[in-house]
Amino acid sequence: MVSPVAPELVRATPSGSVSLVWRFDPPRLALGSAPVGGGWGPLAWVLNIGVPLDYSRTDLGQHSIEVAADAGVTGPGATLFTAVDVRLVQRAEEAGLTVDATVGVTKPTWASDRDDAYISWPPGTINIVVQMPVGLDPGAAVNAVMTITEAKTQALLDAGIPGTGTASDSLVICWPPGFQPVERFAGPRSLWGARLARTVYQAVSAGIETR
Repeated sequence: MVSPVAPELVRATPSGSVSLVWRFDPPRLALGSAPVGGGWGPLAWVLNIGVPLDYSRTDLGQHSIEVAADAGVTGPGATLFTAVDVRLVQRAEEAGLTVDATVGVTKPTWASDRDDAYISWPPGTINIVVQMPVGLDPGAAVNAVMTITEAKTQALLDAGIPGTGTASDSLVICWPPGFQPVERFAGPRSLWGARLARTVYQAVSAGIETR
């Protein structure tokens, strides 16, 4: 079983902003919605970059390169962005599965809005990084993304927050490559899906309480 990696704080230069970095050696296989490096493939690192509320940069790839250089990471990676103080990251664990979440809910929104309004939001308001101790087949990986989203939404609704998330939430789920046998199911009533749902719910709920 691959041990989970704890995030490290990185202070960027010259701005002095604080970010989190997860370093994976060897790289993990991952699926995610990160605005930089999202999608499917191996990851040697993940960054969660703290940005100001009035963040206006559009060159997210270049910003990621700058912070990655400060962190000393190379190879394939994924970068999330958030206006939340990343030092408030919350971790939940169960059976070797870990969830790290930075949670900001100042601008919640409903996934389906009758007004169909578009508002420019700060990026990555709720960011979730999941480390699985077991392998996932492609279908289970997509199912796990659904489970993460459902558990996040359940935590928001139970806290009385009027929305299913924010307009810019991001997630990364990763697992050890080559792990056999791979899990074929990750819905909330499967063994690992249930564990995933519980840990996401715990981490997001804790993040809501500390906001």
